[in-house]
Amino acid sequence: MSLGPRLEFRQTQSLVMTPQLMQAIKLLQLSNLDLVAYVEAELERNPLLERQSEPEGEGAAGERAGEGVLEVAVHEAHDASPEPHGAEHDARAADWLEDRLDSSRSAIEDRLDTGLENVFPDDVGREPTGAAAGMETPGYSEWAGVGGGGRDEEGYNLESFVPAETSLADHLGGQLSLALTDPVDRLIGHHLIDLIDEAGYLTADLAGVAEKLGAPLARVESVLATIHGFDPAGIGARSLSECLALQLKERNRFDPAMAALLSHLDQLARREFNALRRLCGVDEEDLAEMVAEVRRLNPKPGLAFGSGVIQPVVPDVFVRPATDGSWHVELNSDTLPRVLVNQAYYSKVSKTTRNDREKAFLTDCMQTATWLTRSLDQRARTILKVAIEIVRQQDAFLTLGVQHLRPLNLRMVADAIGMHESTVSRVTSNKYMATPRGIFEMKYFFSSSISSSDGGEAHSAESVRFRIKQMIDAESPDDVLSDDTLVQRLRESGIDIARRTVAKYREAMRIPSSVQRRREKQAAAAGS
Repeated sequence: MSLGPRLEFRQTQSLVMTPQLMQAIKLLQLSNLDLVAYVEAELERNPLLERQSEPEGEGAAGERAGEGVLEVAVHEAHDASPEPHGAEHDARAADWLEDRLDSSRSAIEDRLDTGLENVFPDDVGREPTGAAAGMETPGYSEWAGVGGGGRDEEGYNLESFVPAETSLADHLGGQLSLALTDPVDRLIGHHLIDLIDEAGYLTADLAGVAEKLGAPLARVESVLATIHGFDPAGIGARSLSECLALQLKERNRFDPAMAALLSHLDQLARREFNALRRLCGVDEEDLAEMVAEVRRLNPKPGLAFGSGVIQPVVPDVFVRPATDGSWHVELNSDTLPRVLVNQAYYSKVSKTTRNDREKAFLTDCMQTATWLTRSLDQRARTILKVAIEIVRQQDAFLTLGVQHLRPLNLRMVADAIGMHESTVSRVTSNKYMATPRGIFEMKYFFSSSISSSDGGEAHSAESVRFRIKQMIDAESPDDVLSDDTLVQRLRESGIDIARRTVAKYREAMRIPSSVQRRREKQAAAAGS
């Protein structure tokens, strides 16, 4: 076998993360607010893009991305934007084009295939190679860090480094994620936090919340009791007296005399001190001390976090019951921007180009605009497809309540709709679904599973936690269930679970061990 140089052609296939493909991936995981901001920036940057404010006319060709999806179309013949006419306007258009060229980027990728339905996690973040390396496209580099700390090199703004003010909901949500690990309790907790006003008071009736979520009232009250222990003290109270009582308990200053005083705040406001001394059973000096203590409390603890503007959650998907018992799923058209490509304006301006640089600039703008409309359409289709599958999998939750969440993971949804797990993960990030039981983030519908001991259908981890809590609540002082006994009873009911898992779930629900529970229940029985 001789060794020597030779020339040969070889054809191979490889996945290259072009700048536009990477931008399309980021576009898929943007929230509706970030998406609107991105589209607004593109409308300012690209003269061939325009906002569709009216229904499509005869000169526009559009495609509907599915039921409830706004039309994202290529504008064929449109008079909405001003177009130059005549020799004078043609000259003005040429001058405008030259000015835009001086401040534009001149290169763009020719490949426009977004490939949103088959993005592999190992390829995300890979540096572009070959012709893609070092290339920047209009609307790519400045927005490559949307939602991830990116910055505009042309408009460096020191104010972007100022930390955002923490809202009351964010402050409570961070504590909730540490205090509760059960998915159902977290769902209830987030729902309750959304119902707390800027002053820190719960504005809804617990019975109505329990009915809406399909959860036991006792469980909702238990989650609220956990929120009552959050900072600031007094948060989540349903009345002024309860708010003050929570703060006094935090200071270990709540006793029967103080409870009597708080139950007669109307008399305290009228300064009926003689009546209050009789009701509280204290002398004048003690009453003055108690009143001073109450005056040092904060009647509106939530205002420390309520100075910022509260942005309400806007759902991306609506789920409504249909007349035949099924569910009607549609996208929220208000969160999907209408963007058109004005090809008539492109044809007019392209006739005034005077050199290759001007032609390249117009081509770049046209390709970027076409890519954006296609990506928005694909994004809408993908979100709708994932939402429909989640609703199909979690039909029991929508029908019966939060206790009937099925075990669900990204792979199950991805296999059902023919997409990759990474795509489903991006779709469910920062997206919200409005259901008859409330507005939930799409990722909350995913829960781990516990295998069945008899080979049947797997059980949701949340439903197993609920069974453990039910058995512990029903135990008597003479028959306190150990973790081994709980494992045995769960396996008898068809749930294959390990002892350490039972202990982990019990500790997550803040349930003490069997020894501690036996002591507490025996002491309570002896005291009664």
